[in-house]
Amino acid sequence: MKLTVAIVGRPNVGKSTLFNRLVGKRLALVDDTPGVTRDRREGEGRVGELEFRLIDTAGYEDATDTSLEARMRSQTEAAIAEADVILFMVDARAGITPMDAHFGALLRKSGAQVHLVANKAEGRAAEPGLLEAYSLGLGEPIALSAEHGTGIGDLYDIIGRAVEEREQSETLATPLDANALPQTDVDIDPDEQENPRWNPNRFLNVAIIGRPNAGKSTLVNRLVGEERVLTGPEAGITRDSILVPWEWEGRTINLVDTAGIRRRAKVQKKLEKLAVADALRSIQYAEIVVLMLDATKPFEKQDLQLADLVEREGRALVIAVNKWDLVINKNETLVKLREACERLLPQLRGVPLVTLSGLTGRNIPELMRAIFKIEKTWNIRIPTAKVNRFLQTMVQSHPPPAVSGRRLKIRYMTQAKSRPPTFILFCSRPDALPAAYLRYLTNGLRERFDMGGTPLRLWVRAGDNPYHDGKQKRKIG
Repeated sequence: MKLTVAIVGRPNVGKSTLFNRLVGKRLALVDDTPGVTRDRREGEGRVGELEFRLIDTAGYEDATDTSLEARMRSQTEAAIAEADVILFMVDARAGITPMDAHFGALLRKSGAQVHLVANKAEGRAAEPGLLEAYSLGLGEPIALSAEHGTGIGDLYDIIGRAVEEREQSETLATPLDANALPQTDVDIDPDEQENPRWNPNRFLNVAIIGRPNAGKSTLVNRLVGEERVLTGPEAGITRDSILVPWEWEGRTINLVDTAGIRRRAKVQKKLEKLAVADALRSIQYAEIVVLMLDATKPFEKQDLQLADLVEREGRALVIAVNKWDLVINKNETLVKLREACERLLPQLRGVPLVTLSGLTGRNIPELMRAIFKIEKTWNIRIPTAKVNRFLQTMVQSHPPPAVSGRRLKIRYMTQAKSRPPTFILFCSRPDALPAAYLRYLTNGLRERFDMGGTPLRLWVRAGDNPYHDGKQKRKIG
């Protein structure tokens, strides 16, 4: 198991900047506004050849009530409890504040391996702050500039020593049990020793999107069985897109909790624009997208735009209607929802619609079955022979119309790729084939091969005409 390193400190000292520096990409949102980070975010850190698990945390606030700041503090304390090494970051230019002193005293009492990191230490303006940092009683501060990358070598030494100590302790703590060793005359089949359904490389990326306060974070916490991300009555709590690895029936699933996405006209502040851009980027990297709707006000315009965006990105979609426990007449409401879904989302006809409650856990297994079913459809491969038998039946039932007095000839169809299913139709005049006929074929593909809900791509190409150059082409060989 990899070493776990947590970056902690008060707001706006540069924790997320260092996190992005160590993971090698801009995962965490960074802005001059204090308190940008709210949830703890994990990534694979690297310094030289050293690899470790890295946790970015929210700025520490001295709050113990039920406020948002107190919930953020709980997330930070959870990261501290998990960490093997804690990087306590202060701002060298601002000097040591009372909050730094209070947090430092708590860390000294925790008994954890704490290292003091003085960020923004470039230039002479940071020298007084570096000297003042000794007052925290955590030893010599590491002069660092997360933005420019100076001082990373000192972090390499600290993490390297921690890795060596961890390896030595694991070696001493693991006794050699002769009875546990296999006999030399017995052949052990690795496939029989492992769960045949378990494959650590077959993880599934699932992004959960929706309008603010639709219950996305509540659903994630219910799925993983812990308070992994912040929740509350306030709209727009989540800012970063938080990836949470999780296992369901032997399958590794990377759940991605995203910020609520409002209409573009209402997004004015820079920080919310960054959060929305991060959420939209999560759609591009996902395989399955769960669109959360509020059962008390479903299928608003923004919901439909998000569903259309998922379809255009070619991702498989599952619609989850949350807060179902608040609906009184459930049967009548469900019928109306399914009718509205088919009417408002014709481009995703047959999309799975699951009613659930993230708060109580109602219908969670049904949601997972819908996810796995749509994943199978999204990855479907159909033999060319079956596709062309389908095409022949469709053309016989409804031949393509004549355009400008000339009949269109449909030659054949084949599947070019999956994820999403993409087909190529070869005909005599691709530009003249009406869009209505393409919809006819697309809807037929959905019904015939049970591909409801997944995006379909149907491209039209000109078939090979051997008399195109005025003479018949000869087959060579």
